[in-house]
Amino acid sequence: MPAPLTLPRLSWGDPASARRALLVHGLGSSAALMWRLGDALANAGWHATAVDLRGHGDAPRALDYTVAAYGADLAATLPESDGRWDAVIGHSLGGASSTVAAASVPDWTRRLVLIDPAIVLEGRDAKAIRKSQQRAFDDNRVEVVREEHPHWHPQDIELKVDAVHRASRWAVEQTSAQNQQWDVRAEAARLTVPTHVIGADPAIFSLFTGESAAEVLDTNPRLTMSVVEGAGHSVHRDRPDEFIRHLLEALS
Repeated sequence: MPAPLTLPRLSWGDPASARRALLVHGLGSSAALMWRLGDALANAGWHATAVDLRGHGDAPRALDYTVAAYGADLAATLPESDGRWDAVIGHSLGGASSTVAAASVPDWTRRLVLIDPAIVLEGRDAKAIRKSQQRAFDDNRVEVVREEHPHWHPQDIELKVDAVHRASRWAVEQTSAQNQQWDVRAEAARLTVPTHVIGADPAIFSLFTGESAAEVLDTNPRLTMSVVEGAGHSVHRDRPDEFIRHLLEALS
């Protein structure tokens, strides 16, 4: 795996908790935007830690923005008390990177929860993600984010603007450019820990759906899936209460 970077952290909950979760954001996002998950897990008795991925937030910048590099950073990220994570929860790019890390280091975590993960990104979906990121960087105003996502919590809107402001546009663009063959199905097939996918509603927009999703689920019996109806790709921001219900059920 590529040489890892040390990722900055935010945390919620009692550091002495016996249950420790790692939260991993998606492309163009930040650790802070995982606040809803961190808060819910803290209230459920967990200690939750979120990281800024390379090129995002306060994380170091680099030249390598392959999914393998993102995964190497995560595999090197361990609880402060050492040992392994009780759960790793990753969204989109964070889901793909967490899949790579867990496949490479089987004792890194006891379980995975993947939020509409970018296991395969090609064709129309890849184009949609590139356009979405370009729009975000071209006009990063609160009013624009609120107009596009009027149902989001005010803190999600504020933090999305902040995340785009603090992310490297070059890094985000290179994440697409350096992953022309974006496909971690082989890694998903090698997962040895219980893994639950919380999917977006295909009627809205989902990256993990259709034949490719069915193939991933059929290849590895450790993978299960549920779908949050009415939620788009940012499941945890579109339908937060329903998402948290799915998350806590997956961790129970």
